Amino acid sequence: MKKLLFSILFTGFLLSAKSQTLAQIKKVLDTTNNPIGFVKFVLKKKYFIDTVAVVSTSSFMGKADSLAYKGKLGKVYGPFKGENILVKILYKAPNTFYHVTHIVLDTALYSQRFATSLADTIIAKIQSGRASFASMAGTYSADNISAIKGGDLGWFVRGVMLPQLDEAVTSHKKGELFTVWTAAGLHIVKITDNPKQDVGYALLLRVIL
Repeated sequence: MKKLLFSILFTGFLLSAKSQTLAQIKKVLDTTNNPIGFVKFVLKKKYFIDTVAVVSTSSFMGKADSLAYKGKLGKVYGPFKGENILVKILYKAPNTFYHVTHIVLDTALYSQRFATSLADTIIAKIQSGRASFASMAGTYSADNISAIKGGDLGWFVRGVMLPQLDEAVTSHKKGELFTVWTAAGLHIVKITDNPKQDVGYALLLRVIL
């Protein structure tokens, strides 16, 4: 019954599905309100539906989370180089993101006592205007990746940072400067912006051509 129903819905396409060009298939996937039915009963292709989490809006782990965040809802993307796959973004959901900058004082290099004293000196210089957070990050931070960006960690969701840092970030407000101990050392942290809602999850339809 279902196959008959979808045959009627996609009249004219069902009989010649194999002869359709990639562009024609993408056009139908872009516009149909039942992409799963089209893939299953008309194209008769294997497909998967994945829930993809976006943990950072500044850097992406791969193609999936990049598409989940940057892709347009309802749009079809692909095929990608080396992969015979089309991806349609079915749904997007929000999550809360945090934006901080930090300086990591590595206690493998400094004693805890010296790191604490150095952190106090750095904070005093920043608060007095004698130095910027970015310049102090470039000079002292053991996190080389963020140091070249002035200590900026970008926007990220709770749960992806070291536990102590993760907890501290959610309990401070924009502009606050504070220190946190983690397994990586002593962090001097500044809350760069207020938390915001942004795309945190997406439902992706992957069609194997």
